[in-house]
Amino acid sequence: MNMQTSHVTAPPAPKGMEQMQLPSVMMRDILLKTIFRKNVDMVSEIAEAICLPMSVTQELVDIAREQKLLEATGTLNANSGNEMGYQLTDAGKARALDALTQSEYFGAMPVPLDVYREQVKRQSIRNIQVNRKQLTNAMGHLVLPDSLLDHLGPAVSAGRSILMYGPPGNGKSSISNGIRDALGDQVYVPRAIEYAGQVITVYDPIVHTAVEQVQDDPNALRRTRRFDSRYVCCERPTVVTGGELTLSMLDLVYNPTARTYQAPLQLKATGGIFIVDDLGRQAEPPQALINRWIVPLEESKDILALQSGEKFEVPFDTLVIFSTNYHPNEIFDQAALRRIFFKIKIDGPSQENFLKIFALVARKKGMALDEATLVHLLKNKYPTIENTYANYQPVFLIDQMIAICEFEGIPNQMSPDLIDRAWANMFVDDEVIVR
Repeated sequence: MNMQTSHVTAPPAPKGMEQMQLPSVMMRDILLKTIFRKNVDMVSEIAEAICLPMSVTQELVDIAREQKLLEATGTLNANSGNEMGYQLTDAGKARALDALTQSEYFGAMPVPLDVYREQVKRQSIRNIQVNRKQLTNAMGHLVLPDSLLDHLGPAVSAGRSILMYGPPGNGKSSISNGIRDALGDQVYVPRAIEYAGQVITVYDPIVHTAVEQVQDDPNALRRTRRFDSRYVCCERPTVVTGGELTLSMLDLVYNPTARTYQAPLQLKATGGIFIVDDLGRQAEPPQALINRWIVPLEESKDILALQSGEKFEVPFDTLVIFSTNYHPNEIFDQAALRRIFFKIKIDGPSQENFLKIFALVARKKGMALDEATLVHLLKNKYPTIENTYANYQPVFLIDQMIAICEFEGIPNQMSPDLIDRAWANMFVDDEVIVR
């Protein structure tokens, strides 16, 4: 994917302890736990481990020294610019172990929820304007009617919820991925956020794709201003769920061993896209799932709960795409439908577009087109299913013919006979199986 230059304002690195907006005891304990767990002893190493600037890290180290929890080792490390080494005192080790029993979290200092909320505004998905050219380029591998882009374009630019519905096999999932590619820029994802003294991890390498950053040149006259390294610069995230989605996946995940929380899927998708594919195949009814989204979709905020039962608001800045093979009226009441901003029907291709797709797939797979075969397909086979074309069918039929040719030991080719054999695998006849 061609990444556009990101126009998102990067989160500025904190200049001092007063800008951190975190409880000082929490910061001190994360420092001690990190030194204990990672066995780092120089300020530069500690700063990298807790993702803070050297100056702020030094402030924290000085506080721990005043409290007799850290002590200088009295040796200078020649490999690190003659930095002074530090180690935990006995009291420091005891405090680190005590802090680890309260929470196993160590490493990157979390970002306070209120601070993160400001960054979400700076990189909101609703700030993106996608034009027709960008959307067409992102969908370039798909054969779509112009009228579909007429509907999709405003929906994506608005950054509001979209319901795509229509018969299966017509590219609803591919269109969702095309929308993701059209967004094209980058956002800053916090490694962890803090609320009420609790740590919630957000950055997830499975969900987030980190963007490689140009490293500062230490010899340059003017060093580039780095962003707050408690964040990871990523492509706008995309979370795709299908039949496995349950309501519990949208809640905070508490790890009782580590005593930390993990962000739910929709919070990880902040600034990006959340795709609910195959709506109607989940264990919970579609109406129950949509009810869970009503407040976030209408108010751009979600409500999560801690183990204690305390509820709190988090930003909801996500383009939600629901995709279903059902007619919306079958699975939603009118109140739910009203809350989904755009409803777009994704229908099967016309005969003309079907032939375009067939020709594109054949060329890609290295199979020559045969006029007699295409005539046979359109005149004899499709009338048996009321000329219902679907986008998946060309790939299916051509892959089937290739498999047959390989089995028969003949060059890849298409013929009426091979189409008949391929067609027989595309549909299953209705019949009663005697058991």
